[in-house]
Amino acid sequence: MRRIKEENITLGPWDSTRAEKLGYEHFMLKEIHEQPKALRDTMGARLREESVFLEEIGLKDEVLRSLEKIFIIACGTSYHAGLVGREALEELTGLPVEVDIASEFCYRNPFMPANSLVIAISQSGTTTDTLVAMRKCKARGAKIIAITNVVGSTVAQEADYTLYTRAGSEIAIASTKTYVTQLVALIMLALQVGLVRKTVEETRLAQLIKGLHALPNQLEELLGQASPIAELARKYASHEHIFFIGRSLDYAIALEGALKLKEISYIHAEACAAGEFKHGTLALVTEGVPIIALATQPHVFSQTLGNIQGARDKGAKIIAVAKAGKDELGELAHHLFEIPATHRLLSPILAVVPLQLFAYYAAVERGCDVDKPRNLTKSVMTE
Repeated sequence: MRRIKEENITLGPWDSTRAEKLGYEHFMLKEIHEQPKALRDTMGARLREESVFLEEIGLKDEVLRSLEKIFIIACGTSYHAGLVGREALEELTGLPVEVDIASEFCYRNPFMPANSLVIAISQSGTTTDTLVAMRKCKARGAKIIAITNVVGSTVAQEADYTLYTRAGSEIAIASTKTYVTQLVALIMLALQVGLVRKTVEETRLAQLIKGLHALPNQLEELLGQASPIAELARKYASHEHIFFIGRSLDYAIALEGALKLKEISYIHAEACAAGEFKHGTLALVTEGVPIIALATQPHVFSQTLGNIQGARDKGAKIIAVAKAGKDELGELAHHLFEIPATHRLLSPILAVVPLQLFAYYAAVERGCDVDKPRNLTKSVMTE
């Protein structure tokens, strides 16, 4: 078992062609390290000591009080953010929340109550599938709120309301800081709706506000401990199949971790809900196959532990990500990366960092074009 230890990141020799990268080898690595600042900028004056203030959106309290259902539509990484947002919204607002891949939602005919709110998430604000789905919802009378990073983008222009993330420019095709700022935006929105509807307990509100304020420093702590992740990524970079498992919010993070790994390293990475792993996918586990197990959610920790034990019994090499202090997991995993303690709804913002770094260093080891992976574009503008 290996635990994280501190390191100094080596940026490599300087040359003028890398000036915009500020000495980092790739834009992706630079953007991973910009995540603490992106979070501070996105929260900014919106997050104060005692509450959240999102008056800039223009959502009236009477609209929030009358809501019957919330829909989240997005693609790729933004869809994974939506999965986390669903749980936060359900828990903090008491409303039913449905999250859909936009390209699938376009061809559905879901029941949409008159007082529905649709959250359309798009990094670029020009994602065609999301725009088509958004327009379908608007035609049926739903109110649309866009979460995007690009001011004045098409999604922002066509939505009724807009909550901008403030991630700054993101050059690498694989989104990193956009993802964590989307998560923070969704959690702040969930708190705002919950406060208006009086469904957020004071204790929980205080815990989440405190946790949100702590996130940038906690991210900086994690980013300063990247050496063991880089070493492990190099060790497993030759594998052609890696599995990710997790329950609850950890499953959403497993999906994002697998996407990052496959899109920049070209390793076949598959994410599976940990409880479903034994219902078929376990047949693919052979001696030495790596499994990255997310175990940050306390209410399902013991169940996840059982799933990890089952995979290890079949010969898998277990790479675990968990909150500090989980000694029983440390004894079971071959490698353990610990994240700082935080509220369970905020854990995904921290847990994704080791996965981003693992994907990055694996791609570098395999000689891949990290910032411009084959066949992919930053803004998908075809249906």
